[in-house]
Amino acid sequence: MTLLVTALTLCLSPATSAKTESWSVTSPNGQVKMTVQLASKGTLTYRVEHGAEGHRAVVITDSPLGFRLQPENFARNLKLKSASELRIIEEAYTMPHGKRRECRNQAQHLTLAFRNENGLPLELDVRAYNDGAAFRYRLPGSGSTAHTMETEATGFGLPQDARLWMQPSDKATTYSPAYETYYENEIPVGTPAPLGLGWAFPVLFRTADAQHWGLITEANVGTNFCASRLSSTAPNGVYQVSQPDPAEGNGSGSSKPASTLPWEMPWRVVILGSSPAAIVESTLVNDVCPPSQLKDASWVRPGRVAWSWWSDPPSPKDGMKQRKFIDLAAEMGWEYYLVDANWTIMDNGNIHDLIRYAKSKNVSVLLWYNSGGPHNVVTEKPRDCLCYPEVRRFEFDLLRQWGVKGVKVDFFQSDKQDVMAQYHGILRDAADYQIMVNFHGCTLPRGWSRTWPHLVAMEAVRGAECYIFAPEFPEKAPGQNAITPFTRNVVGPMDYTPVTFSDNKYPHQTTWAHELALSVVFESGWLHFADKPEAYLSLPAAPKEFLKQVPTTWDETHVVAGYPGQGIVVARRKGTLWFLAGINGQKQPREETLQLGPWLGTGKYLFTRIGDGETPRSFATENLTLGAGDTFPVKYLPCGGFAGVLKPVQ
Repeated sequence: MTLLVTALTLCLSPATSAKTESWSVTSPNGQVKMTVQLASKGTLTYRVEHGAEGHRAVVITDSPLGFRLQPENFARNLKLKSASELRIIEEAYTMPHGKRRECRNQAQHLTLAFRNENGLPLELDVRAYNDGAAFRYRLPGSGSTAHTMETEATGFGLPQDARLWMQPSDKATTYSPAYETYYENEIPVGTPAPLGLGWAFPVLFRTADAQHWGLITEANVGTNFCASRLSSTAPNGVYQVSQPDPAEGNGSGSSKPASTLPWEMPWRVVILGSSPAAIVESTLVNDVCPPSQLKDASWVRPGRVAWSWWSDPPSPKDGMKQRKFIDLAAEMGWEYYLVDANWTIMDNGNIHDLIRYAKSKNVSVLLWYNSGGPHNVVTEKPRDCLCYPEVRRFEFDLLRQWGVKGVKVDFFQSDKQDVMAQYHGILRDAADYQIMVNFHGCTLPRGWSRTWPHLVAMEAVRGAECYIFAPEFPEKAPGQNAITPFTRNVVGPMDYTPVTFSDNKYPHQTTWAHELALSVVFESGWLHFADKPEAYLSLPAAPKEFLKQVPTTWDETHVVAGYPGQGIVVARRKGTLWFLAGINGQKQPREETLQLGPWLGTGKYLFTRIGDGETPRSFATENLTLGAGDTFPVKYLPCGGFAGVLKPVQ
């Protein structure tokens, strides 16, 4: 990892009028400009523009900044103390999983220092990256007194004619919120949130002419803050940042964040590009987060996972049933098997028998845990092992001794600060014992995988489990599958538990080729194959071989084509192989001609394409020889798809 921060000799000179002062930061490539304004009444606003100089469009309109503590106000009567010199930030770092292995970013950075009416300091960090803008608040100082944030004035103003893809924040229940509502597709600005509880991050938007695309979210939420959301309505097009519902987490914990000083708050992030592809390919959420805290990450080994719960929920309590899935992992060459809830009350053997059996098959074991504690009343076992630090560290030490490689921790149901602290505590302690982590029933990824690379997966999506619970899910799944790559999966790994060919309680509308494609279209460091062994072992040769070789880590990612809610085609490289997959999110057949981009490099490739057969539950396979710039047609059935591998021709 390298980090270069270079101070510019340019002295920042605010444009001053009788009423306002303003400061602007422009990205190194000139495509992103963020301007902060201080009005005569001491209120702060900002706006963000995108595009080449002379052709920029305002994508975030004048929007408020600031917040109010008890009893201090940092939203009005502010006075400038100083403005730093502009400086260029250039970073390069590697990730063991994600969209690409080698990540690079460039930004221009500015810090503005203010005083409130009582003389207390506030610092605002502003960055314009080549692919977006970001800002955060900092309160300098020291002391043992905790300060509580009462309300936040921060808003995101959108052009009135923009269109949005948004997910309603869910109501608090035994199993929610967990970012598992359905995305609204291309709705007008100001559409009220249907549940009245606000809109969850991230929010995808486009301008009316579709020339400018953006995604709004937050990153680097630490132990000293809650996870935020946006307001249910948007007066004058401005969505305001809101705190969690007090009912979350079984009513435990405060919805208002509090901290002693110094207090560094989360980054608020706007990813920008000229197409939806640019949004998908961005790593900005990780870029703004601190570097890896692992001195040695060689033990972080993402991979494919066999999993029994989806096809047979009681099966984790039956050791003989579990062995069939370990056999499946061994047959398919998958690295892991996950033993899900209630493995502590197993019949027909115990967890030690399974670990020994898996070891004999060269398959590593992952174990499920209830996050436990006062924030949930879910009874699935084991619970209360990962809530309290002393107990948690004992448990992780035990797992290391057993040879367990990772944990799936479930049922958090809260975005409050106390639960944010538990996430970080789990990650910190798991690192000490070299245990990988997957969060379920959880919050949205907020860049933590850069700081803690052993966080290989998170749920926070309405995934394949809903074929069991939700009668409306099969109808909605195709369109949602074509939205989440542009929204939820942009911000971090997404454990959807895909590639289910069998019908569970509610039958699929997606084709088998669509399901196969999800193994590439969706990105997660652990890829949980959710179906039963027979569904995979009985596949025709080509799709079966594809699932044996599909990776979960990628050297680079490119979006070949797509539009949110309609479909997407993704190309991901691993070594010399390219994996190409696409889905149709619509209920009508569709045809398109795809062109391979310059990312493919020189030379020719043999493309084995596995697409829709004559019926939704069949495959058609063909071989093509292609190179960069070549085109080929794709025909999709309704809710169809394709997947394949491009291998260099020797």
